[in-house]
Amino acid sequence: MTLFLALAAVVIALVALGLELESRRTPRAGDVPHDLPGLRAEVARLQEQNAGALRHLAVERYDAFSDLGGQLSWSVALVDPAGNGVVLTSIRGREDARTYAKGITAWEGDQELSPEERRALDRAHDEP
Repeated sequence: MTLFLALAAVVIALVALGLELESRRTPRAGDVPHDLPGLRAEVARLQEQNAGALRHLAVERYDAFSDLGGQLSWSVALVDPAGNGVVLTSIRGREDARTYAKGITAWEGDQELSPEERRALDRAHDEP
């Protein structure tokens, strides 16, 4: 019986030790992270990855032809923080619609921009 009680005490002590060690490993709310350099590296990696995201967006709607109403034509600028991206334009006519894409580098068009495309790009540039 004494051997049984001794073994039970050892098992209980080991379980208690395991629970204590586990509670030390589990972060609690408000604790300072132990791997602060690792977290900083991860944040820097995410910021670098996000730098090329198309975050500036603006849409310019207009009537491309005087005999058509409803502002069915549009230009949209999609640009990253460095001013690189694209301007997409759809011109709606009576019989058809045409779509164009123009590259943007450093907030300037790779091809000449229409006034509507320029307005869309300028508005995208003003976006925070």
